[in-house]
Amino acid sequence: MKENREIVLSEQEIQNICNDFGKRLTEELKNEEKTPLFLGVMKGALNFMFDLIKRIDRPIYTDFIQISSYAGVQSTGKINLKKDFDMDIKDRTVVVVEDVVDTGISMKYLIDHLNENYKPKRIIICALFDKEYARCEDIKIDYCGKVLKENSFLVGYGLDYNELERNVPYVYIAKPEDIDRWNEEIQK
Repeated sequence: MKENREIVLSEQEIQNICNDFGKRLTEELKNEEKTPLFLGVMKGALNFMFDLIKRIDRPIYTDFIQISSYAGVQSTGKINLKKDFDMDIKDRTVVVVEDVVDTGISMKYLIDHLNENYKPKRIIICALFDKEYARCEDIKIDYCGKVLKENSFLVGYGLDYNELERNVPYVYIAKPEDIDRWNEEIQK
């Protein structure tokens, strides 16, 4: 099946990104007085978060937040906070780990939510993908694995179609026949 897929990031490329980000973030965070928090955005960033934090060579906290704006392959444009986190992050650096930043609407919502409700020292955005062509909000990504130039629906390595394909260890472009097959699977 893999040989018929248009792979956007291979397993090795993903691990190279995690190694690079891990070294750079370790250096950037080495003088933090308070232990930084790595905040994974569920569910798409789970795989990326787990691989990334293994490369951070200093004590860190981890937690997760869940927001959603997608139904199938389309963004609904409405942000839904499904799960908040419990940790006190006042005056603490927070590294937000995200799978894809596209329009920036969800990320802006998340940044505003953190700043208004928790007062972190600073927020660092770490994304596996940047769909900069789709940007509606002015969002700065501090660590970006790959910039995407065209609109493709990606799955694998945490990215999903209605919860399917998160477990694939690489990222590829979903074809219409893939979506048809998954829709059949969902009906079972």
